[in-house]
Amino acid sequence: MSTSDEIKAVEDRIDKRREILAHRYDDVKRELSTVAGKAVRGFLARPKDAKKGGPGIIVIHEWWGLNDNVRDQARQLASHGYTALGVDLYGGGVASDPDQAQALMKQVMADPAQAQENLKQAYDYLHDKQGAGKIGVIGWCFGGGWSLGTTLLMPDKIDATVIYYGHLETDKAKLAPLKMPVLGFFGGQDQSIPVSSVREFEKALKDLGKSVEIHVYDDASHAFANPSGGSYNAKDAEDAWKRTTAFFKKNLK
Repeated sequence: MSTSDEIKAVEDRIDKRREILAHRYDDVKRELSTVAGKAVRGFLARPKDAKKGGPGIIVIHEWWGLNDNVRDQARQLASHGYTALGVDLYGGGVASDPDQAQALMKQVMADPAQAQENLKQAYDYLHDKQGAGKIGVIGWCFGGGWSLGTTLLMPDKIDATVIYYGHLETDKAKLAPLKMPVLGFFGGQDQSIPVSSVREFEKALKDLGKSVEIHVYDDASHAFANPSGGSYNAKDAEDAWKRTTAFFKKNLK
C-alpha cells in the first residue's frame, strides 16, 4: 500500500468513526445459553430508538475473530438503524497473525455443527430477545462463507444475505431452498476465491430464478474491504459499503 493509500485509509476510518458518532446507539455484550458446554458470546450494537419489529443483522467476523474492526462494522450498521449482533465463532479467540487465524479457523471447520448452533442462537437472540422483525446476515472472508452458510442453514428465516469474498456453494440442489436476495462482493485479484467460482455461483442462482447481485472489483484483492489490512482498497470498499447499506435498506426496512 502506498503512502497516499495509507493516508486515505486513515481518513476513511476517521470518516466512518464520525458517521458512527453522529448517531446514537447502545453497545452491549451478549451471552446466552451454551454450545458444547461453552458460553455463547457476541457483541451487540443497537440504535437507542430501536423498536420491536425493527430490522436486525447477524454480523460474522473474518478469520481474525471478533475484533475491533468487526465491532466497528456492527456499530456502523447500528448507526443505520439496525440491531447488529456480531457473533463469536472462536469462543473469545482473536488472532494477531495468520498462523493463529488459520488455527482458529481450522478448529471451527473441524466441528461446523457448533458454529451452526451458535448462528441459530444468534438468530433466536435477535428475533426473540431483541424483537427484530426482518433479519439479514453479513460476513467477510471466513465470515463471508459463513454468511452463505447461515443462509443455507435457515433459508426460511434469513431475509437478506451479503457476502464479502467468502467461499461459495455452487451445487444447485443445495442452493435451491434459498428465498432471500443475495449480494456479493469479490476481488478480481483474489487468489483464494477465483472469479470463475464466483461466476459459477452467480449462474447457479440465476438458473434457479433467485435474486442475486454480484460485484467483482477487477483491481481488488482478498480482504479489500478491511481498513486495517494491507489489501485495503478504499475506493472499492466505499462502493461496496454504499451498495450494502442500500441493499439492506431495500430488503430489511
